[in-house]
Amino acid sequence: MSLSPIILIVYNRPEHTKKTIEALKSNTLASKSILYIYSDAPKREEDEKKVKQVRELIHNIEGFREIYVIERERNFGLANNIIEGISELLSKFDKVIEVEDDFLTSPEFLTYMNYFLDKYRNNGEIFSISGFNYPKTVMKIPSKYEYDVYFSERAGAWGFATWRNRWNKVDWEVQDFDKFLKNKSLQRKFNEMGEDRTDMLKAQMAGLIDSFAIRWDYAHFKNNKYCIFPIRSYVENIGMDGTGTHWKASSRLNQIEPLSNKTNWRIPNQIIMDKEIKKSFIKVFKQRFLKHVSYKIIKSTLLY
Repeated sequence: MSLSPIILIVYNRPEHTKKTIEALKSNTLASKSILYIYSDAPKREEDEKKVKQVRELIHNIEGFREIYVIERERNFGLANNIIEGISELLSKFDKVIEVEDDFLTSPEFLTYMNYFLDKYRNNGEIFSISGFNYPKTVMKIPSKYEYDVYFSERAGAWGFATWRNRWNKVDWEVQDFDKFLKNKSLQRKFNEMGEDRTDMLKAQMAGLIDSFAIRWDYAHFKNNKYCIFPIRSYVENIGMDGTGTHWKASSRLNQIEPLSNKTNWRIPNQIIMDKEIKKSFIKVFKQRFLKHVSYKIIKSTLLY
C-alpha cells in the first residue's frame, strides 16, 4: 500500500498550528508520509505578524519523509486555499489526506485514512473518508450497532481524504444552482441530511459565507455517493475557541472526548446508511446553521 500525501492548510494561528503539527508528527505513519503545507498570505495588515510566525514555524518542521512548503503570495481565503491546494496535489497523486491548522489528530489517524483510501479506491460508491465524528453528547450511536465505521449521505470536512477521480467530479462553481433554486423537491431532498444544507448553499452562492465544505457536500449529494465516518473520532477541532474565521467559542460541537487509536475495523458489508444512525446524525444539524448566519439576512436575500 502506497501512503497518501498529506495537505496541511495554515494561516495566522501559530499556537494552533504548532499543536496540529505536533499531533500529526506523533502519527505512526508520519515518518513515512509526504507533507505539503499551504500557507495563505495575510488578508489584512494586522494578520501579517502572525502569518510570518506561522511561516517561521512551518519552515522548521521535521518528522516526515518529505516536507514541501507553499507560501501564497496573495490571500486565497480558506475555501480557495483548500480547493486549489488539493487540486494541485491531485494533479500529481491519485489520493490525498487533508488537515487544517486547528485539527488535532490521534496517532492512528493516518493509519485509518490510508487503510480506507486503499480499501475503497476502486469502489465509486465512496466519495470521501472523514476522520472526524460528532461527540456522543451531540450524536448518539445505537448500542446495538456492531461496526466501527458507518456510511453517511453527508460529507465530513474536518480532516478528510479522497481520490482524484472523485475530486474531479466536483463543480466548484455550482453551475446548476439556478435549476436547484427552482426545484423545491430537490431542495427538500438535499435537506434530508440536515435542514441547514440548502440555506448554506444559498448563502455560499450569494457570497455571504466562504465555504468549500458545502460545495463538497453538494457534490456528494449530486453524485449520490457516501462518506465514511468513524464511530469514534480520530480528529478534534481545537479552532472553536473564538480564534477561527467560521466558528464561535460557544459551539456545541466543541466537546472533548478521547480520540480513537483503533486499527482493526469492523465494517458493514452493505454501503448504506444505518437508519438509526441517520436519525441521530440529522439531529446534529437541526437549525444549527441559523446560529452562525443571521436568519433575517437569509430570509430577506436568499429564500425563494
